[in-house]
Amino acid sequence: MQSEPSTVLRHRTVEAPAGRLHLVEQGAGPLVLLVHGFPESWYSWRRQLPALAAAGYRAVAIDVRGYGRSSKPAATDAYRMLDLVEDNVAVVRALGEENAVVVGHDWGSSIAAASALLHPEVFRAVGLLSVPYAPPGGPRPTDVFGQIGGPEQEFYVSYFQEPGRAEAEIELDVRGWLAGFYAALSADTMPAQGEPDPHFAARGGRLRDRFPAGTLPAWLTEDDLDVYAGEFERTGLTGALNRYRNMDRDWEDLAPHRGVPIKQPSLFIGGALDASTTWMSDAIAAFPTTLPGLTASHLLDGCGHWIQQERPEEVNRLLTGWLTTLTD
Repeated sequence: MQSEPSTVLRHRTVEAPAGRLHLVEQGAGPLVLLVHGFPESWYSWRRQLPALAAAGYRAVAIDVRGYGRSSKPAATDAYRMLDLVEDNVAVVRALGEENAVVVGHDWGSSIAAASALLHPEVFRAVGLLSVPYAPPGGPRPTDVFGQIGGPEQEFYVSYFQEPGRAEAEIELDVRGWLAGFYAALSADTMPAQGEPDPHFAARGGRLRDRFPAGTLPAWLTEDDLDVYAGEFERTGLTGALNRYRNMDRDWEDLAPHRGVPIKQPSLFIGGALDASTTWMSDAIAAFPTTLPGLTASHLLDGCGHWIQQERPEEVNRLLTGWLTTLTD
C-alpha cells in the first residue's frame, strides 16, 4: 500500500540570499516554518514535522544558513539577523506561499521574532520556544555580556564571540562536546543547584570543563547524537557560532525598531528549568506590552532548554492547539 503524502519527509534546497537553504517538509496545508537554534539543525524538529502534518499543516524545517546542508557564507557579518530574516522570507516565496506561521527555538526563536517584527505581511503569527521576545534596544550586547561573568569566569556568549576560540575547543571532539552541551541544559542531566554553572567558563578554561560527562539525556539517543555530530564534523562550527558574533551589528541594524511590539498572534512555550526563562523572566512579564497578540504563554515544569525534544508530545499538543485558533 502506498504511503500517504503527509507521511513522507521531503528534502529539498531552495534559492535564498544565503545561496541555498536546505529544508525538510512534511504534510500539506497552511505553511508552518520551523527554525532551529544552536547547535542543532532541521533534525531538532523531527518530532514536530509528523505531528503538524497529521494536523493538516505543511510543516517545513530549515537548516539555518551556516548549518547542515545550507550554504555557509565566509564573511562573519553574513550571519546578521537581517540576513537570516530575508532567508526566511525567501523560503516562503520559494515554496509558492503568500505567508506562513513561523516557529523558532533558541536562536531560532529570536530569528522567528525578528521575522515577524520586520515582515508582518509574510509572517502572520509567531511561536517562540525557550527564548522569550525582548524588543530591540537596551545597552550594547557585548557590554552587557562582558560584565556577567566577573573576574573568575566568562559568560558563554562572550566566549563564543571571539573567532576561532570556541571552534578550537569543540572541533577536537565534536561528538563529545555536543553530548556534554546537550546534557548540561537538559532537565534530567543538568548540573545540580550549587554546582558550577555550565553557561560559564573559568578564566583560561574551557566550557566543556563544566559539562556533565558520560550520560546522555533521555531525549537523545546515540543515533540522534550521530546525526548532529555528523553534520558539524562535516561543516565545522564557524557558521553556527557566527550568529553570536553579530549581536552588536544586530543591535545597530534593529535600532529603528527599538521597543516595538510584535502584534501578530503569538505563542510562548518555555522550560521552567531553562536559564533562558529564568534569566529573562522580566521579558516574559512584559509580554502584555511586547506581545499584545499573545494567545498563551506556557512554562513546562521539570523541562530544560531543548523543549521540543525533551517534551515533544506536550509541545505538539500546545502548538497544534494554538494553530487551530489562527485564521487563514
